[in-house]
Amino acid sequence: MNMKEYKEEIAIPEGVVAQLEGTLLHISKGKARISRLFTDPRLTLTVQGNSIVIEAKKVTRKEKMQIGTFVAHIKNMIKGIVHPYVYKLRVCSGHFPMNISITGKQFTVKNFIGEKVPRVMELREGVEVKIEGSDIIISSPDKELAGQTAGAIELLCRRPGFDPRIFQQGIYIIEKAGKPVV
Repeated sequence: MNMKEYKEEIAIPEGVVAQLEGTLLHISKGKARISRLFTDPRLTLTVQGNSIVIEAKKVTRKEKMQIGTFVAHIKNMIKGIVHPYVYKLRVCSGHFPMNISITGKQFTVKNFIGEKVPRVMELREGVEVKIEGSDIIISSPDKELAGQTAGAIELLCRRPGFDPRIFQQGIYIIEKAGKPVV
């Protein structure tokens, strides 16, 4: 095994600020701010000038894999701060017209397949949800938070035991972070 130092640098774009508090990395631009914990005793994370540096003193395959994971997370954070991640969902209702609304931090689906009791979900902090006709648009600088919210809304109208190719009423993701779902 090759045991030598390994170093990876990530450039910080103009206008983006990175701060490190112990192992907690904060990346911000204007009002938008993302924080993530990066803990690994074998790796050191530092902010030097306009770049984030990840170092390992003795590197093996495991350390290289962990550095690659950290680099991917940091790049996603920077990309989300510059251009927020946007997920689009579409409401599909054939027989029973569904009613969707947002009140405060609650997302509500009424009259799903004629149900009398509305389905309600709490929206998490840091994600913005808009309803435009039969489309739901979710945006957040945090890729994981945007994706989890889109998935939770899709699951809100899922019925176990029903084939989605036949039973097509519900809310479905049609675009993930700018890429259409096939």
